[in-house]
Amino acid sequence: MSTRNSSGAGGVVQVQGEVIATRRVGAYHHLTIVAPGVAELARPGQFAALAVGGPTTGNLLRRSFSIHKVSPSGTYGGTLDLVIAAKGAGTEWLTQLRAHDAVDVVAPLGRPFPLPTEPVPCVLVGGGYGSAPLFWLAEVLRERGCSVEMVLGAASEDRLFGVVEARRAADGVTVTTDDGSAGQRGWVSDVLPDVFRRTGAPVAYACGPMGMLQSVTRVAAEFGAVAQVAVEESMACGIGICMTCVMPVRNKDGVTSMVRSCVEGSVFRGDRIRWEAFHDGVCGVPEDAVGAPRVGGH
Repeated sequence: MSTRNSSGAGGVVQVQGEVIATRRVGAYHHLTIVAPGVAELARPGQFAALAVGGPTTGNLLRRSFSIHKVSPSGTYGGTLDLVIAAKGAGTEWLTQLRAHDAVDVVAPLGRPFPLPTEPVPCVLVGGGYGSAPLFWLAEVLRERGCSVEMVLGAASEDRLFGVVEARRAADGVTVTTDDGSAGQRGWVSDVLPDVFRRTGAPVAYACGPMGMLQSVTRVAAEFGAVAQVAVEESMACGIGICMTCVMPVRNKDGVTSMVRSCVEGSVFRGDRIRWEAFHDGVCGVPEDAVGAPRVGGH
């Protein structure tokens, strides 16, 4: 099974978007924003970076979110849908937006999910609101003749996103929660071996917490499958300037480099990421990475 990498239509736009709908979905907020030009360029797996706090804010850095879906046309023109979790002042501000409020949008950013070049079974794995970009991806894959199995996991039922939508978008759906409040008790990694055995899928697509992405990569490798993962490193600018999202990735020649998640990613082959460099949510620099500090100085 081969995949084709694409950077979408090759364009990025910055627009003054207008919120036309906002609603609470479990623990999250779903925003629909009129963003002219974005829908025509975007592909599943890409993301949007939003300015937060209004025109007089001291929050200089944007907040980045995977694109849930786009609509190129409609009553209001092209729209962009995002799913947001309120974790700090910036995301809290976004969840307080109401219809007709303005928000500055830069999108689409990053590299999309590479698509199979022929119809094959695919496994899509989402953790929490990390599942947001997978429904659009499922639609595109099924248009290409691929069968789609989705696995959605979260800590609890209110932290799941899109279970009903998944049943419409996929050929099969498995749900897990840490506390057993919905679906099977446990982690997505507990059910993935059975999914791979049942489907024979040669590729998995995943988006969610880094620990989950590591486990998806591990299980996929055990079954000879390739994991394509959208990482959740903090991306403060979204365009490769600030260097806050660098992480160690092994190149095709085996050399490890510190790359920017927002530009070189945020979708990577899971087996190329140096997972051992992550500890308690903090990414370190492997000693063998190009440019790594040496004892006695650089």
